[in-house]
Amino acid sequence: MLKIFNTLSREKEEFKPVGKAVTMYSCGPTVYNYAHIGNLRTYVFMDEVRRVLKYNGYKLKGVMNITDVGHLLSDGDEGEDKMQKASREQKKTPWEIAEYYTSVFFEDIAQLNIGKPEIIAKATDHIDDMIKYVEALIEKGYAYETSDGIYFDIGKFPDYGKLSRLSLDDQIAGARVEVNSEKRHPADFALWKKAAPEHIMQWESPWGMGFPGWHIECSTMSRKYLGSLIDIHSGGVDHIPVHHENEIAQSEALEGAKTVNTWMHGEFMLVNGGKMSKSLGNTYTIAQLKEKGFDPLSFRYFCLNTHYRKKLNFTFESLEASQTAYRRLLSLLGAHKKSTQNTDTSVLDKYKAEFLEAINDDINLPLAMGVLWTMVKEKPSKDIFALALEFDKVFGLNLKDAKEEEKKDEPAIEVPEDIKAIAEERWEARKNKDWAKSDELRAVLAQKGYVVVDSKEGYTIKLG
Repeated sequence: MLKIFNTLSREKEEFKPVGKAVTMYSCGPTVYNYAHIGNLRTYVFMDEVRRVLKYNGYKLKGVMNITDVGHLLSDGDEGEDKMQKASREQKKTPWEIAEYYTSVFFEDIAQLNIGKPEIIAKATDHIDDMIKYVEALIEKGYAYETSDGIYFDIGKFPDYGKLSRLSLDDQIAGARVEVNSEKRHPADFALWKKAAPEHIMQWESPWGMGFPGWHIECSTMSRKYLGSLIDIHSGGVDHIPVHHENEIAQSEALEGAKTVNTWMHGEFMLVNGGKMSKSLGNTYTIAQLKEKGFDPLSFRYFCLNTHYRKKLNFTFESLEASQTAYRRLLSLLGAHKKSTQNTDTSVLDKYKAEFLEAINDDINLPLAMGVLWTMVKEKPSKDIFALALEFDKVFGLNLKDAKEEEKKDEPAIEVPEDIKAIAEERWEARKNKDWAKSDELRAVLAQKGYVVVDSKEGYTIKLG
């Protein structure tokens, strides 16, 4: 039985899809700049949810949006449109900006083995749909016009704040000082913005030339492709207090009923224990990781070892450790891959059951990874390799490419005479069963940077 944590209820709930295919909407990128690894962790999470659903036999109908207009610098409907700002700074049209960064984004997720949802929806392809959505909200009495746009009246929606569990007083306290005096409430949000003549991206509407608000885009496209009630809506935790809260308000106002059964959110990625932010200059792209010698799938492996609802602290040391572990995993699996031996069915069934239990407990990939690691330490077997490939339908780590590492002979070292003397004295102590002296001399060698490896024939001195 698949159980998923629902942000709305703050509980794990049994997953029961509405229809034959699971409907899932995932908040996609705003394509004004390169996606950094914090962004990409959210898409790894989205991909894992989809893979677990498929592993459980569900068919999927997923939508991911591409925001190429309407996302302002502040989530509070203030500042410049991110696309317009990028256009000015990079001296390209917004359409060129969107096309370039959309292309790079899909290259990045391909390198991370992140599958595309079934439908990719660009905001600028759905302007007419958004206008009709806004008109319907006005007609129902949930929206009003000001000199600079059309706003949603949160005072007409008593449940506002139920996702973030923030009160309206909290919303007021969080509002900026320069409040729009025409708004009925500081937290009222823009459905449509009227554009100044110099604004590059604008369309005709019943309220003059303008462009959609960011929040209306997701509600409109989700409804168009997936219907009035969907199974899952995913995104990052940063979307909870504003973007997703606003989606709930406008969607439920229009439909008069719940529109999402399960809200899922991936936690933040930190850098060296602190906030990751473009403004702090501590974000990294997949291209930059590759320049430093890291395989994109090592980054995916790094993500899978922390539960999606826990913060993930990025350091290059931790990524290095993940890359080493990932390569070790491939090497261990390589021995199974070339084996002709079999494993008892009861052993395989035990691992299958443990794996399914892990992934169905709120997508617990770290626990599932532990099952895989335990399994690969079994005696080499072609059955183990075959089952690992089954598990990889969820992990997405290209385990089919596993190859056992060749053991290389260690280069001979020149051992100083004093080290040889200590090692020989230790060997004599061992022959005389003077274990205390033997251990004492081993410690002396270790302090000097050497270890001794004993065998029936004698011992070998190696660098520590």
